[in-house]
Amino acid sequence: MNSNLRRAIGTGLAAVLGASALAACGQGSSGGSAQDSKTVTLVSHDSFAASKPVLAAFTEQTGYKVKVLRGGDAGAAVNQAVLSKGNPQGDVFFGVDNTLLSRALDAGLFTPYQAKGLDQVPEELQLDKARHRVTPIDTGEICVNYDRAYFERRKTAPPETFDDLLKPEYKNLLVTENAATSSPGLGFLLGTAAEKGDKGWQDYWKKLRANGVEVVDGWEQAYYDRFSAGGGKGDKPLVVSYASSPPAGVLETKPLPKEAPTGVATGTCFRQTEFAGLLTGAKNEKGGKALLDFLLSRTFQEDLPLQMFVNPARQDAKLPEVFTRYGARIDHPATLAPEKIAENREQWVEQWSSLVLR
Repeated sequence: MNSNLRRAIGTGLAAVLGASALAACGQGSSGGSAQDSKTVTLVSHDSFAASKPVLAAFTEQTGYKVKVLRGGDAGAAVNQAVLSKGNPQGDVFFGVDNTLLSRALDAGLFTPYQAKGLDQVPEELQLDKARHRVTPIDTGEICVNYDRAYFERRKTAPPETFDDLLKPEYKNLLVTENAATSSPGLGFLLGTAAEKGDKGWQDYWKKLRANGVEVVDGWEQAYYDRFSAGGGKGDKPLVVSYASSPPAGVLETKPLPKEAPTGVATGTCFRQTEFAGLLTGAKNEKGGKALLDFLLSRTFQEDLPLQMFVNPARQDAKLPEVFTRYGARIDHPATLAPEKIAENREQWVEQWSSLVLR
């Protein structure tokens, strides 16, 4: 697994409870564009990345230079933005996803703006399409990944669905992340809630625990320490990761292999969509709108996959060959409405902790 994926996923931990504690983790420097109308400031999480030529193209097209303020993991960045509402650190915020979207919208964090190119974004990704307070920028799926070699040696088929993970042949094989401290861990919990319903997910996790699921704090520990195909150390051939993990895992391999060493259980996936929005009180509103247009342009969208290992929101953006060759196509991932997540997130995490950790 290459260092880019470690950056893109390993920093994505989101403690979803306790806004004040999270906000304290953010970088507190206020670096908005008050003093320089030719600078537009993008506030984001630590995983934001874009190639220098692409950012240079934005400057050439608009005359604005982009200043990026990274504020820790996704949860910390969102909550810092909420606490500084009305006097924001920058002009545009990128990185609030569907698991935390309602918190940002309820706080009045964003000023409505309909970005150019939105007609190329599928409606199912436009979770605020009535008001355009946020713009979908990228999407990806949290899924169980499997070690191909492990199952090939045993001539056993890997699991494909949530229900498969309960079967005796997969007992003690799965490691997942803590839903209270990890973004992929939370996504996997939400996927089971979407699949099994408000009450059925608890029974599912009781059975999954009985089948030997292991829980660790975060993605890096799960993938690199416990997963048998992550760093060569672990003994768990199943891990909760991302649909984009297999292509990222071969990116630095020469020559490219026939197939990636890891695969994706496509029936275990939960969709994450990341959004950007014009911050209320932005000092460079014109520049912020130009940046939102650019984030949704094909130039930026086609740069996304190999920078942050996510899929572009635009349906006409071309994917790099490594994504189409090694990645898993997830046609029907599990989803939940942001309002549903907001209503239940804290109690679900508490219930999950009682069921699985105690």
